Amino acid sequence: MKGNYYKSKYGYQVRFGRDICLHAANIQQAERILTGLRFKEDEGTFDSRDYKRGNPLGFEQLAKKWLKFKERTDIKPTSLAPLTNYMTQAIDYWGPTNIKAISDGDIEDFLWMRDDISSKIRANMRSGIHQFWKWVVRREKIPMPDIPTIPFELGWRNIIDIDTQQKIIEKVWEISHHINPKIWLGIRFLATYISIRPGELIGITEQEVNLKIGAIIIPHPKEKKPKITYLMDDDIEIIKSMPTGMPHMYFFRHPKGIPGVKPGTKFGVHYLWKWWKKACAELGIENVDLYGGTRHSTATALGNVCTPEEVKDATGHSSKAFERYFQGKASRAKMVTVKIKKLSGAYQHLINISEDTNIDKRLIFK
Repeated sequence: MKGNYYKSKYGYQVRFGRDICLHAANIQQAERILTGLRFKEDEGTFDSRDYKRGNPLGFEQLAKKWLKFKERTDIKPTSLAPLTNYMTQAIDYWGPTNIKAISDGDIEDFLWMRDDISSKIRANMRSGIHQFWKWVVRREKIPMPDIPTIPFELGWRNIIDIDTQQKIIEKVWEISHHINPKIWLGIRFLATYISIRPGELIGITEQEVNLKIGAIIIPHPKEKKPKITYLMDDDIEIIKSMPTGMPHMYFFRHPKGIPGVKPGTKFGVHYLWKWWKKACAELGIENVDLYGGTRHSTATALGNVCTPEEVKDATGHSSKAFERYFQGKASRAKMVTVKIKKLSGAYQHLINISEDTNIDKRLIFK
């Protein structure tokens, strides 16, 4: 029969194949260990990794390896941070437990152990755990557990009509253009180019505002593939009128003269939102956030004047060879952008403004 045990200096050693060497305090324990190993092999469930030093199938060890693996991919820091948070909680819960010993019920208990989180966060945690287990299954060739689905509903965002939207954007210009006209421009873009999300917008660099093709290129959007959003001619003229920086510099960056802010740093994640809220407060408008008041409100209004296909084009598209789509989808997307500007009822004009704004010309609402 396979395996045997031998007397050693400190008790007994149980040898099973070339990989397994276990310690036993006495002969009775050595016999029980050997019998258990033989039973596992006869049963067809023997796995030498379960008995190796270093606990290679321990949950904690695998979880840390997975996070290292994610760091080596193109995942954004903002996406890695919540995964790290979820796995840290899981490590505290399961520790070095062999991952094959974690049952479906154990996973369900973990996901529902906290009652102080929303259903959306719980669903995100479930998604992270599911990603981890898929990686383990591929890497270690173990069965995939049945991870329970977490139902949730997204909260509704309040939207506004286009006239109200444009009044807010005009107010943003009024209260912020002397500080940095790109505050107004950023909010204007979010209301006009509904393919761009706020986080994507503030992350673009000078080189990603490509005026040769008249487009903003988002290299790493949520959709995973590069996204191209084509600009209207008047917006191209606005951008041309502004001072340019080095290609690697953020387009939406802070200028000199703002206390406590280093010149050249990009807008913070809540910067445009704060100015939107200031404008709303001055106009007496409540409970409308930046995302709902710009992108969602514009997309809703488009439903009255555009076909579903046109709205789909306006949300942007990805392509490894965008030239193939330029004449088709891009032209339709521009037509939708024209409709957006007609909806606003705002006609733009370039006017000269004072030199202390560091821009020769600026487009404002008349």
